[in-house]
Amino acid sequence: MVSQSHEVPDDPAGRIVLVLDLDGVTDKAGLMDRCARDLSLPEWFGRNWDALADCLADPDLWPEGSEERGLLVVVRGWRAYAEKRPEEWQVAEEIFAEATDRGPGLFVTLGLGASSERGPDQPG
Repeated sequence: MVSQSHEVPDDPAGRIVLVLDLDGVTDKAGLMDRCARDLSLPEWFGRNWDALADCLADPDLWPEGSEERGLLVVVRGWRAYAEKRPEEWQVAEEIFAEATDRGPGLFVTLGLGASSERGPDQPG
């Protein structure tokens, strides 16, 4: 997670923010591909649950400055995937929760509202 191309600079706590956008994801392979892309995971990322947990827990893979400032991963567009593959989504949620609990600095949160395909929750 060394790239900051998906960084959103507006966290009140000053953490570096990455967005994991799951719009259009319908299966585990799609989830893993999106994690690899949006979180800038290394080439050796194995695209499985254990590898995802390991990558999230490794501050050396976070964007520069995240170890000091903290890292917030916002998961957006997740509802369709959760509805289509509830068992897989449960595992993903457990991995996100474990990554948050493993140590200081990382927080994973689910974005509220509908996916971007349905339009924004708020006008403007």
